Amino acid sequence: MGTQTVRPGRLRRRLTVAFVLVAGISAGVLAGGSYLLLRQARYDASLHAAAADARYQLVLAGQFLPLTEQRRAELLSSFEGSGRHVVLVADETWPSHPAYAPPVGERLRATVAAGQLGYERATGPTRLLVVGGRIPGSTAELYVITAEDDLADGLTQLRNALAAGWVLVVLLAATVGHTLARRTLEPVGRASRAARAITEGLLATRLPAGGRDEFGVWAASFNEMAEALEAKIAALHRAQDRERRFTADVAHELRTPVTALVAAASLLRDHLDQLPADARRAGELLVGDVVRLRRLVEDLMEISRLDAGQEAVAVTDVDAPALLHAILRARGWHTRVEVGGAAVRFRTDPRRLERVLGNLIANAVQHGDGEISARVGRAGDRVVFDVDDQGPGIPAEQLPRLFDRFHKVDPARSGGGSGLGLAIARENARLLGGRLTVHSTPGVGTRFRLDLPGDGVLGDPPDAGPGGAG
Repeated sequence: MGTQTVRPGRLRRRLTVAFVLVAGISAGVLAGGSYLLLRQARYDASLHAAAADARYQLVLAGQFLPLTEQRRAELLSSFEGSGRHVVLVADETWPSHPAYAPPVGERLRATVAAGQLGYERATGPTRLLVVGGRIPGSTAELYVITAEDDLADGLTQLRNALAAGWVLVVLLAATVGHTLARRTLEPVGRASRAARAITEGLLATRLPAGGRDEFGVWAASFNEMAEALEAKIAALHRAQDRERRFTADVAHELRTPVTALVAAASLLRDHLDQLPADARRAGELLVGDVVRLRRLVEDLMEISRLDAGQEAVAVTDVDAPALLHAILRARGWHTRVEVGGAAVRFRTDPRRLERVLGNLIANAVQHGDGEISARVGRAGDRVVFDVDDQGPGIPAEQLPRLFDRFHKVDPARSGGGSGLGLAIARENARLLGGRLTVHSTPGVGTRFRLDLPGDGVLGDPPDAGPGGAG
């Protein structure tokens, strides 16, 4: 079988999404965790360096004690000249540079007032780290200001790079997941197409079974199943062919002796009145059995011709109500069966239509009860015949087998039929491009419906649904 692309389905999408989620979440957690750890490490390193520098600057600031106005100015200018931005807090607050004079928080002031080294970070246009302490030998406080803009910019670049890498990982995971899902599910698609092909009758369909994985074992099992199914169906076809040949042979072999028996029975029937009373009853039974035997042989001959495809269809104009009346008059049913419906004319094979309708009406007459009717009408471009009776009805479990050959719903009330009438009717209906369905309610009655094309074009019948019963 040819290779076809499997259409994306829900399972493939689910596998792809699952792969993307696993890869995306894993990469996101790894990237986020790495960023947070590195960010904390960089800020800790900056704080340790600033704290060490602040201790050294506090020692240097002690050289400017006592803090007179001149010494205070020298202290601020000395620190600013060395590239250090500081804020001196005594009675007032004096920054060494106005641009680096963030307000000092209360917590930091309290920590420094307690004689400890403290710090805080100020956010704003410029990121600043403020580390402060008390100048040894004085109550004055000195806060060393460190700009952390470069550190923040570096962390921002790292964050953007990690985000871009995460997006790339997700895209790569989607591509890889889609490819893996497609390749993984391709054997499933092939198996689905193979099963559909077998369903359509292509019993020689097989799957490639060269792999060593689970799909290879699955394909081998599928092929074994297909081979067993093909063998069984072939055996069934051979048995069916033998059955059909047997039926045809039996009908052919019985035809000549039955013809002789019919002639003798006809002669006997003409002289039944001349026989003694006890012999007359036996003669009547003999004549009746010969008639039933002739009907059985005729049915067998017809079903054999249908199986062999030797029955031709001759299409002509048909007046449906007139055909129904002719069937009833020919068989003496005109007093028992009511004909109704519309005046319908259409093109079909009248002989086969008569055969179908005759069998349906005969079934209603033999097994039905109460009022029996045969009606015809149109349903769109179709012609519909309905044969209704008010008999005991047919059990629901019998309906699927009703059109099988030799099947009898109740042999005790079969009336001596062969069990081939409805099977012959169905085969003739198929030849006419129609379908034959049945609907029955036990205790109410039965309706047989024959649905035929109304344009004279004979083709495949429409779908009859499960069991062919409607």
